[in-house]
Amino acid sequence: MARQSRFTGTDGKADGRGPKEMERVPERVDRDTFRRLFETFEYTAWRLETRRGYASDRQDPDFQQFLATGSSPCDPDEPWFVNIRAQTDTGKTVGRVRIADDPPTTEQRFLLDYARHNAAVGEDIRYLWREDADGATLPAEDFWIFDSRVVALLHFDDEDNLLDIELITEPAEVVRYAIVRDAAMHHAVPYDQFAARVAGTEQRA
Repeated sequence: MARQSRFTGTDGKADGRGPKEMERVPERVDRDTFRRLFETFEYTAWRLETRRGYASDRQDPDFQQFLATGSSPCDPDEPWFVNIRAQTDTGKTVGRVRIADDPPTTEQRFLLDYARHNAAVGEDIRYLWREDADGATLPAEDFWIFDSRVVALLHFDDEDNLLDIELITEPAEVVRYAIVRDAAMHHAVPYDQFAARVAGTEQRA
């Protein structure tokens, strides 16, 4: 007997009780639309970072300063910091989990040092070794999830440049990313604890 969908009758035609199956067409958005999500979210904004480096970081003067001195400077009046402080001051939650290699790449070390600036404006920054992320079967995807309703999936090229941003609102897909978020948060540790572990490993080397 042919297997029937619960949304179709015995003749295989849709019975009107559910959506027709169709291939999801990616919704691409521009950078301005993406940035507005950080001003309009209601409760939570959370990111998973999985790459070994980002071209935007390597192009940042703060990165060059880190290479020269081992410490990253910070301008608290940068638009990102001003907005995130405004959002967290109202009780909203902003957080990230970053996947790090062992040993961390130079770009990952820069972000680990820079995490203190993010934390100063209210971000919850956590870290996870890549081996542990693989053990938890976390995907090698970079994304933001807003209010557990909207996912912004970030697409990069081989040189770590951000190519485009795909918005995902289909409920089952959003739930999948929310499950990834919960697993990452369960296994990750606060950035300062992770930094202490990295420093301890380097001292024993």
